[in-house]
Amino acid sequence: MRYETVIGLEIHAQLMTESKMFCSCSTKFGARPNTNICPVCTGQPGVLPVINKKAIELAIKTALALNCKIEPHSVFARKNYFYPDLPKNYQISQYEQPLATGGSIEIEVEGKIKKIGITRVHLEEDAGKLVHKGAERIVGAEESLADYNREGVPLMEIVSEPDIRSPREAAVYTQTLADLLRYLEVCDARMEEGSLRCDANLSIRPAGETKFGVKTEVKNMNSFKAIEKALIAEEKRHIETAEEGGKIIQETRFYDDV
Repeated sequence: MRYETVIGLEIHAQLMTESKMFCSCSTKFGARPNTNICPVCTGQPGVLPVINKKAIELAIKTALALNCKIEPHSVFARKNYFYPDLPKNYQISQYEQPLATGGSIEIEVEGKIKKIGITRVHLEEDAGKLVHKGAERIVGAEESLADYNREGVPLMEIVSEPDIRSPREAAVYTQTLADLLRYLEVCDARMEEGSLRCDANLSIRPAGETKFGVKTEVKNMNSFKAIEKALIAEEKRHIETAEEGGKIIQETRFYDDV
């Protein structure tokens, strides 16, 4: 049986502002741990966030370049979750009423132009960064160190429609978007520094089928090459599971480049 791969991408881009999303702390990369923090970005009692006007302008600039509709009214809300990189235990983000919706971007793959739909562009604040000793992730680590300098840095999320049909297309889409963000001077798109990050949702379905299959989310892809390699591996796993009569479960998986 022939299968069709269906991929949607969520691109997280740190915006090139001098201060954070809701406070005046510096966004400078590489500062000593926990020196660019304040009561606002660490969520101390009684503080009130004030939105960064420059971040709004950069996000609108991007949305216009992606042919999106700028919504006349957008709303920030608290996304509650508990993890050591988020001292407030909530993230200020947008969901029901984002900044912009319904755009597109063209990519070129093997000499052919393809249009990829953009579902939404919205703003949120970044989380802090954890450094684990003795393991790749917090599970199994001897200890984890928290650096909250990144907490509150303006983050723009660009969500694609599930229009991508191969790992190669996914890598080209991300590269094309990174080039656009650099050209607009919105984000420096340095994946090695974490200023551009990519999460992928991948599923397969029989060729000709219109119903979506069960998807898995793939994280920890820190280069354009890693995006393609990770999705090739996940695509292969899905197809082999289907051919063996197995069942794909919806889950989040992390890519190990080693």
